[in-house]
Amino acid sequence: MPPIYDKKNILVSGGAGFIGSHLCEKLLADGARVICVDNLVSSALGNIDFLLKNPDFEFIRQDINVPFDPEIFPELERFKIKFQGIQEIYHLACPMNAKLFEQTRMQTLLTNSLGTKNMLDLALKYKAKFLFTSTSTVYGPRPEDNHPVKENEIGCVDMLSPRACYDEGKRFAETSCQTYREVHGLDVKITRIFRTYGPRERLFAGEMIPDFILNALDNKDIEIFGDETFSTSLCYVTDVVDGLIKLMATDGNLGPVNLGSEVDLPILNIVQSILEMTGSSSRVVFQPALLFMTPLGLPDLTKAKEKLGWMPLVRMDEGLKQIIDYTMAHKNLLMTTFNPGLKTPDSNPPAAPTA
Repeated sequence: MPPIYDKKNILVSGGAGFIGSHLCEKLLADGARVICVDNLVSSALGNIDFLLKNPDFEFIRQDINVPFDPEIFPELERFKIKFQGIQEIYHLACPMNAKLFEQTRMQTLLTNSLGTKNMLDLALKYKAKFLFTSTSTVYGPRPEDNHPVKENEIGCVDMLSPRACYDEGKRFAETSCQTYREVHGLDVKITRIFRTYGPRERLFAGEMIPDFILNALDNKDIEIFGDETFSTSLCYVTDVVDGLIKLMATDGNLGPVNLGSEVDLPILNIVQSILEMTGSSSRVVFQPALLFMTPLGLPDLTKAKEKLGWMPLVRMDEGLKQIIDYTMAHKNLLMTTFNPGLKTPDSNPPAAPTA
């Protein structure tokens, strides 16, 4: 029987990102010690600055595509990793910026392959439970009949498309996780996350809901990258985090588990809600679809409901209010650090490639 510690040591790769920072916050609230590993390529210290004074939290700026040993970091000595090891690893790291996608294609490719291998090797070293956050895009485009996709459906992804380093990269990462399970007996969990929204989404970076809100607040045209038929599902970030923690707590192999909302919402309706909530006079204009702003399938949540006892709880109006409040509080701060060269605010110093 493994030893029992007063607090688990948990490592979160990509922990300074949108979902990762909410996960770190919840794990700390639940009584764990959290090691946040991130190189800030598509995340921000501002997401975790309120956690830095917590003695059970430590941020390590690290490129996960380079093998690293947590035991050599003096700032982690209080976690007693040499004695206690690491009990759980949540692997969320992957560059994600719709408008700067071309600049991070190599980082994305390597993170989904080499970075995932390095995280799996860490889990193997410490016999840690391992959770990999995959994506709904592994299923390919939205089915023509619009049926909710089950986890046993085999998606169709073009491995030579411009965004294959992300879509096919995530598929390969799932294969890596399953292979480590079969060959090494590693306790691996896989979740496929559908579109998620909430506070700490990157502003000025091509994220759909934040862009809508920013333009609405400034009474600028709101651009929908698609036509009037474009619809999607949106799951609030704290619901997704709750699903991740529930999945990590399970025993045995459930196989991949969908996490997201099964409610299909026309993008135009979401924009209208934002306009009403902000009192905006913005016009709505339609633009050609971007690589990361295309219609995706809806999740079948049967497995999550039955095996995890999980389902989304936060209503759309509640979630939109939270992200609108966050955006109003942060937009001016980020504008003061705008980097014209990147066409996006850059609140971080230059980061090591990839994470």
